[in-house]
Amino acid sequence: MRKKIVAGNWKMNCLLEEGQKLTSEIVHMIKDEPTAGVTVVLNPPYVHLQAVGRLLAGVDQLFLGGQNCSDKASGAYTGEISAAMLASFGASYVIIGHSERREYFKETNELLTEKTKQALSNGLHPIFCCGEPLEIRESGSHEAYVKDQLTASLFGFTEEELKKIVIAYEPIWAIGTGKTASADQAQEMHAAIRNHLAGKYGETVAHEISILYGGSCKPDNAKEIFSKPDVDGGLIGGASLKSRDFVDIVKSF
Repeated sequence: MRKKIVAGNWKMNCLLEEGQKLTSEIVHMIKDEPTAGVTVVLNPPYVHLQAVGRLLAGVDQLFLGGQNCSDKASGAYTGEISAAMLASFGASYVIIGHSERREYFKETNELLTEKTKQALSNGLHPIFCCGEPLEIRESGSHEAYVKDQLTASLFGFTEEELKKIVIAYEPIWAIGTGKTASADQAQEMHAAIRNHLAGKYGETVAHEISILYGGSCKPDNAKEIFSKPDVDGGLIGGASLKSRDFVDIVKSF
């Protein structure tokens, strides 16, 4: 049975005390409210890892994640953070290839393969992001575009390695724009992604991979989106900065 996962991507938000307060609120809500069966991942900025990790300790369904990692193991790479460093802080997950990393920092499919290798070799589960911008969606080539991203970055991994990877589909046109893909649009793309994985690795492996939706998911639309058969949760941006909204999304299954 595929994991149901809700991951909060804080991006470059929250000062130290704000992050601690947000985490504490989420921890208490998760403990007090019925959210059994959902894996919850908090992905704060690097500087919060230790503080957030301590607050998550001992809560079975809560896990720590990084927002990015280097494609190098170690060395003279000022400002970079290695996958081994994330693991040493107790992280279990790391976001790879978020649309903002691809757009603003020009991360290529080849670079993302190396980052994924680093994550896997250090025991982290990559949350690998893929998705199309508005012009690709409007041209009707969105499925081919996303399939090309997956083929280029992930199809060199073994079946066992792929099983450790979580896919996050981001309709880039729906991130921070107020637009949201409909539940049917999300299902259509998630099914296309799963079928593409099946074509390379077989149906059994493809049906073990969790595929998350990452486009302006909120408490008022999460339930409908999560009800779709190929949607296994969400990679949550803005709503992850509000404890009540985030936990309500977690409870949307």
